[in-house]
Amino acid sequence: MFPRSAAPSGRPVYTNGLSPSVPRHLHHQRPAASNRFHGPGPDSLPTYEWKPTSALSPALPPVPRRPLPPPSLHIRTMENGRKRPNDEYSLHAMKRQRLDPSPHPQRNIPFIQTPPPLDNHDQEVAGTSGVPHTSFDLSHPSPHSQPHPHAPAVPANSNTLQFYAKDKLSSQMVELFEACQQQDSDLLRKERCRIQLQRDIQSIFPAARLYLTGSSMNGLGCRSSDADMCLVLKGFRRPDPIYILSVLHRLFNSLSYIGRTQLIRAKVPILRFREKGSDLEFDLNINNTVGIRNTFLLKSYAYADLRIRPLILVIKKWARHKHINDASKGTLSSYTLVLMVLHYLQTLNEPVLPSLQKDYPECFSALMEIDMVPEASRHIPPYISPNQSSLGDLLLGFLKYYTTNFRWDQQVICVREAKALPKASFKEWRGKYICVEEPFERNNVARAVHEKDKFESIKAQFAQSYQILRERKDLNSILPVRAIINKESSRT
Repeated sequence: MFPRSAAPSGRPVYTNGLSPSVPRHLHHQRPAASNRFHGPGPDSLPTYEWKPTSALSPALPPVPRRPLPPPSLHIRTMENGRKRPNDEYSLHAMKRQRLDPSPHPQRNIPFIQTPPPLDNHDQEVAGTSGVPHTSFDLSHPSPHSQPHPHAPAVPANSNTLQFYAKDKLSSQMVELFEACQQQDSDLLRKERCRIQLQRDIQSIFPAARLYLTGSSMNGLGCRSSDADMCLVLKGFRRPDPIYILSVLHRLFNSLSYIGRTQLIRAKVPILRFREKGSDLEFDLNINNTVGIRNTFLLKSYAYADLRIRPLILVIKKWARHKHINDASKGTLSSYTLVLMVLHYLQTLNEPVLPSLQKDYPECFSALMEIDMVPEASRHIPPYISPNQSSLGDLLLGFLKYYTTNFRWDQQVICVREAKALPKASFKEWRGKYICVEEPFERNNVARAVHEKDKFESIKAQFAQSYQILRERKDLNSILPVRAIINKESSRT
């Protein structure tokens, strides 16, 4: 990653220390209605506080707790490949994370480049959600979000999703997205559980901070999405995740609102559990803060263009239906799929997306204090692309790209650079079937695909679906749309 004081090659050094000048070929500005989706807005979403246990939000009554059982060595475990751990943790307590789906500039929010002082109890850190938002405020844009004199001409009516859904296939994609996208109520259920869990965890680890991460917070979730959590611990130089999770395992077994607790020993150990009385599942890790960083990077991409969220949701549903979206079974993780979609959109002749890490390195520095990560990503203005392809054309192009264009044996997918890198240039990529670079740690997030037959199955599904969809132009030909909608609607 670029240090905050450095400018990448070919880019001007920042003159005001706030954000870089927009390159001539990129235009991060969109009409005020451009991020409108059908569905409820975020107005009803409350803020939630990062405060000491005694000062946490009083919105929820205390939950009865059963007596805490004595420590036991008989902890249910299983093995499963996950991302490698990251031991980084914040030096400063997070005070507040707002549930706000828009990553774009808001009124009176200064850009913070240094950590807050230790006695600052009002520091505001913005969050995001997977719920749709109806609009965002451009009355106070960032210094570099004004249109460039050579901005591409974009049709005035391209500020609604329906503009990109005039054909049958695209309309089917919009229908699936609007039925399956995460709702306000889904996010609030997860947030209520997070608030209560943080209270109970702080009875053992007073300085702990619990973050919602992943698709629940980056705008790419659906109603059936499970919730990922990262517990950031202070006061431990290198905490043993298994020990911490074992302590939490015993604690969670005493909580009346938590059930089916399971410790999973993996590269990134997690504690998996469910909210009692529902099918909502959580995965909790310890200090894997790269997950917080990539949550807000993906959020910025998700809201950069109206087409991103529907396209990614449909592709994830397709991959799940074709049984190629399960890293525990040697196929693609959802995170890998998202990076594959972003890479495709970055490498079109007329790109739909830029590389945000190259254009705004100070907002996505791997060295940034973790408490500042949510706030920094709010200073990325929207992006206008000259590419006005329909949703259906982009889906078909995605399948074609990985069927005929992308060279699996020679190339590495790199969203950080907005291009494919040569595999032969890096020793660690050689011999891997699929190489997708993690934008911050720069390791291979597709390492779960380590068997040739699974790799061939993934390629076959891309090729078969491309051929069928090209001929029929009907989403039902590769995906049972109505059955998926009915299943999502039945979530409790």
